[in-house]
This record gives sequence, C-alpha cells and structure tokens, in this order.
Amino acid sequence: MTREQAHLSYRDTVNYGGYYTPEKIVDTVYSLLDGNLGATDGFQIVDTSCGYGNFLKRPGSIGADIDPAALREAAKTAPAAIFFRHNSLLAVSRAQYGLRDEKLIMVGNPPYNDKTSIIKNDIKKAVCEVDRGLERRDLGLSFLLSYDRLEADYVCVLHPLSYLIKKANFESLGPFRRHYRLKDGLVISSGEFFATSKTTRFPIIIAFYERTAAGMDYDFIRGYQFQTREGRAFTLSRFDRLGRYVTKYPNQKSLALEKTAAFFWTMRDINALKRSRTFIEKEVSNAIRIPEQKLPYYCYADVFKDYMRHVPYYFGNCDIMLDPRAFEPIKEAFVLTSLRKYPFLRGLIPPGARADNNYDLVIASYFRNLLGEHYVD
Repeated sequence: MTREQAHLSYRDTVNYGGYYTPEKIVDTVYSLLDGNLGATDGFQIVDTSCGYGNFLKRPGSIGADIDPAALREAAKTAPAAIFFRHNSLLAVSRAQYGLRDEKLIMVGNPPYNDKTSIIKNDIKKAVCEVDRGLERRDLGLSFLLSYDRLEADYVCVLHPLSYLIKKANFESLGPFRRHYRLKDGLVISSGEFFATSKTTRFPIIIAFYERTAAGMDYDFIRGYQFQTREGRAFTLSRFDRLGRYVTKYPNQKSLALEKTAAFFWTMRDINALKRSRTFIEKEVSNAIRIPEQKLPYYCYADVFKDYMRHVPYYFGNCDIMLDPRAFEPIKEAFVLTSLRKYPFLRGLIPPGARADNNYDLVIASYFRNLLGEHYVD
C-alpha cells in the first residue's frame, strides 16, 4: 500500500524529492526486472532512498534513508525488509549494508532536485553531504553514480528522461554511463505522481540498466528507441534540433549590441519555452541577442510555442524540433506570423510583406508533418 510522505513540509518535499510512488509504477519496475532477468531469487535487492518502502516488495530486501520518520513507515510497509538509517551518498560502500560479493539490483525512485532549474528555485538548497566524485547539481545524478560505486549488477529506477537526452546531463553521469547500458525502459509522465504539479508535465523514465564493459555514449542514446506508457515509440535522432542553428543562452559577450536585431528570452528546452517569454523589448541578463540573419529561427521558436499543445509530454525536455528542409521555403510564414504579434518588432517586417490568410494552414501542416504520429490533436 503506497502512502504519501505527508510528514514532510512542502520545502522539504521539494529538497528531498519526497514524493511517494504509486503502486502501478512500482509494479512496472518489477515487471521490467522479471521480464529481463526471468527471476531475481539470486539477487540482493536494495533501495538506498527507500522513503516509505514501497519498492521493498521481496523479503530480505534492503532499504536505507536519511529520514527516520520515513523509515518508521517503511517498517510497516515492508516488515520483512532490512533497514539502515544513514546518508546513502556519504562513505558509499557495500560494507554500509553488510554486503560483499552478492549479485546486486538497485531499485527505487531516488530524489531528483535540479538546483539550477528556475522551478521552485527560491526554496531549493543542498540537503546532505555527498562523497567526493558524486557531487552533481541534481541529487538524482548523484544517486546513479552511487550505484556504480556499489558495483550493482543491474539498476532499475525512475529518473527524469532529461538525464539521458540532454547531452550535458548525460556527460555528467561519468562512470555510470561508462559502466552501464540502458537495456529496457518505459517513459511516463510526471502527472502520474499525484502530488506533483500537472501544469507542466515532464517525462520520467523507468529505466533498466545492465552493468557492462560496453557502457553507452550519447550516439547510443540518440539512436535508442524509447517506449512510452501510451504505446508510442520515438528516437531522438529522427529530429533535427533548433539548438544547432541558434544560440539558446545569453550571448552578450559574443555579439555586439549594434549587430543585434532583437532580444529573445533564454531557451533551455520545450518545457522552458512553454513557461517563459519569447521576444522581449529590452535586454536583460537572461536575454539572447539575435543577429538579423538568425531572426527567422527565433520567429520559428516563437510560433512553436503557440503550437505547444500539440507536442506530447515526452518531448518536454527535448530541444525544439526543426525540419530545416521543410522550414526554409515557408520561413516567411513564421517570420510574419511572429513579428506581427509584437508592436516593438514590426519595424523588422520586410518591406512589401503582406498578410496571407494561408499562413495558419501552412504552419499547421508543417507541425503535423514534423511530429507525425506524435502530433497531439
């Protein structure tokens, strides 16, 4: 029986990642394990951020947590489990759990809390000490690195899909990506966690990793076929990325103000575009300076935001998709549609340009073709 970790304050829930895991998600983890391994009788199952113990389904499983109140509830959820109260990211070793050469499976829903994200940034803080070499801007990344330090044979846990699909995050996995390979998984929406916000849903992967000398590189992730709860499948390599053509972050040092045609708000990914502004009238610290020759691409991003309702949640942490061959002959439609929305940009409208009633149809058709079977009607 899963129970919300209601003993935590809102601030501590955010910082400790204290969200309970619904039963159907726990069952999915064990379905992946059983489907890939056949049987787990010969393995020691460990959850080093066990919370209320929802993942400790097998007798003799090991659970650990820094929160004593959570462990008291976990003992009720999983009375046949073995518990340790400690910081699982400090002095990480098998000896912490009385383990030596056992075959090891890590399970669970480790906390994730990106301290660099603007979401709830006013209350985020570092909440625990972390071993040297495991420090990352997000606790979830640190937990994945700790599994490598424990030399787990298999890892089947939940984490944001952004750990894999954002290259900077993937590279920060260091030894984990060199020693583990994604073998199976299922992408779900953060909306399945009833305690989380449903306004901006982001993709979470229930990921099954195998320890192997082959490891994985970013090209492997780009070509990996991800499966979703809704029965969809996608590969990142199918889409080109707007970030290959424009600057997504402030560039005041690299572009002189006199060469700037307009200003645009920082773009991180699709969900960030959904939350933030696009074109802005004046330069601020988060502004991108746009050279005139790049203006059509930023107009594209502005119009992309208008069509966000057609983009499924599982692309939320991706870069903005682009089909450059299809965009080039119709870029005027995007430029005029975008610039006409902003009085302070109308001076950039090309001389002689006129409204075209077909532009909405042209743009709608472009996005249907771009997203294909992933287009949300």
